[in-house]
Amino acid sequence: MPRLNLNRLVMFDAAARHLNFRLAASELNLTQGAVAQQVRALEEELGLKLFDRKARGLDLTQAGRTYHTRIRPALVIIDEATDALSPSSTQVTLSLPPSLASKWFVSKLADFRERYTDIELVTTASEQLSDFKTDGIDIAIRHGKPPFPGNVRHDHLADLQLCAVCTPDYANQIQLSDFPKDLTGCTLIGDGHKYWEKMRDNGSLGKSAKIASFSHTALAIEAALAGQGIALVPDIMLDRELADGRLVVVWLDPTPQDTGYYIVYPTATKTRSTARDTVLSWLNQQKPAR
Repeated sequence: MPRLNLNRLVMFDAAARHLNFRLAASELNLTQGAVAQQVRALEEELGLKLFDRKARGLDLTQAGRTYHTRIRPALVIIDEATDALSPSSTQVTLSLPPSLASKWFVSKLADFRERYTDIELVTTASEQLSDFKTDGIDIAIRHGKPPFPGNVRHDHLADLQLCAVCTPDYANQIQLSDFPKDLTGCTLIGDGHKYWEKMRDNGSLGKSAKIASFSHTALAIEAALAGQGIALVPDIMLDRELADGRLVVVWLDPTPQDTGYYIVYPTATKTRSTARDTVLSWLNQQKPAR
């Protein structure tokens, strides 16, 4: 028998794992038709039926199941060998929102670089959910709630706990006994998530509140540090400012939020990246204590 086309084996492997041509095509960044055509060509080449096609997916035939059990380890070995040779195999690109990057992540980088000197961690700041097939992102941290679109996995990083903060001097100048109903003398600082506005709309905020809005949470925090008012922001971004006493908490939102921060990454990649797995493990170790 002539040597088989490796690309066809890769497509068969993906279809066998997902039992779905569409999902296999998404993983391989190909069209569903291309994957189905190549698998059909492999079946013709082998003279065997590998799948039973059904309305809602695929089933492996006995021959297909046996064949996949034998070739899967070989493909893993090829991927691992290729990954080990690649100079970029130790580079991992992490995407996270700009404010989370500056207020939470940057302070942790020294620990990562000290522990993992052989991994080049590249950080990019973005609010958009990554398309892992086309944008070169290996891992993303996003604010939202599952399920996330695409063939991705997620690890919970932190709940969203909102707290109102200001400088100690500002807190001493205002009346906080009935906050947030009594906002006499207060200027409220918000960001693009409009948490103050949502409270005002649902009636839990004093109607006369003045709100100064900024596009990013980090800017709202800086405004609070400058003594301009009270910022309502996620507590995950306040570790340094609260620890050194530059900001104090004047109110915690008692309403549970239905969103949080999640580590998001693709369910499968063309090559297994040990470096990516190391970064994922390290990120999961950074979960804030509650």
